[in-house]
Amino acid sequence: FMTYGGMSGRDMDALATGLEEALNEDYLAYRVGQVEYFGRIIEQAGAPIIKPTGGHAIFIDAGKYLPHIPKSQFPGQALTVELYREGGIRAVEIGSLMFGGYDPVTGEEITAPKELVRLAVPRRVFTGSHLDYVADVISRITAHKERIRGMKIARQATYLRHFTVELEELS
Repeated sequence: FMTYGGMSGRDMDALATGLEEALNEDYLAYRVGQVEYFGRIIEQAGAPIIKPTGGHAIFIDAGKYLPHIPKSQFPGQALTVELYREGGIRAVEIGSLMFGGYDPVTGEEITAPKELVRLAVPRRVFTGSHLDYVADVISRITAHKERIRGMKIARQATYLRHFTVELEELS
């Protein structure tokens, strides 16, 4: 009903549960421990990560992981594509595709300070086996990472290009 702020009873219940859990120290310790474990096994699989790990995601440093791909060829996006191809893993690039762009005067590509890939860990969704699977896929990618190729922009919007950009893999 509109008097409830437009939210359904189910949504309000989910919100209340989330707020209650976010204040539960035992749950928070478990959550941070789960993400810490995820970071540790990602590193063991050969991927450098940003530390400390925090409590919601692991950030792979794609720039360090794929040093043969220059920032202008979007190493973070190349890694997200490879994660999906190799294991069906959805991730997001947080780097020059998301935060870069073109200088309006020179037309040159502006790159981001870091080329990251975020592997989010949704609340109460993944088991240890799920996280182990992701690390196994990263281990397989590590074995052939030098074959991963960069990307180029085929078409992009003026603003918020990372939402609608069309990319092509370089040969």
